[in-house]
Amino acid sequence: MKSLSINVTNIYVPTKRRGLLDAEKVEALAEDIMESGLKIPIQVRRDNERFVLIEGLHRLEAMKALGETTINALIVAARRH
Repeated sequence: MKSLSINVTNIYVPTKRRGLLDAEKVEALAEDIMESGLKIPIQVRRDNERFVLIEGLHRLEAMKALGETTINALIVAARRH
């Protein structure tokens, strides 16, 4: 799978994922990203004109904290129930 650079403002974070956010982890990741870059892309799925976050909440928030406007992401297929 190839990662794409997408705009962070086009990524929707589901409410139940937001509750898992750890500010200390975001800060530590932001420092690591400043030193080494983003090593693992986040995972999102398409939802019309936006993307829905699947994995990578702390990486996304760390990139936002660094003032980045784009992030590398893998586009995955939605699960079928």
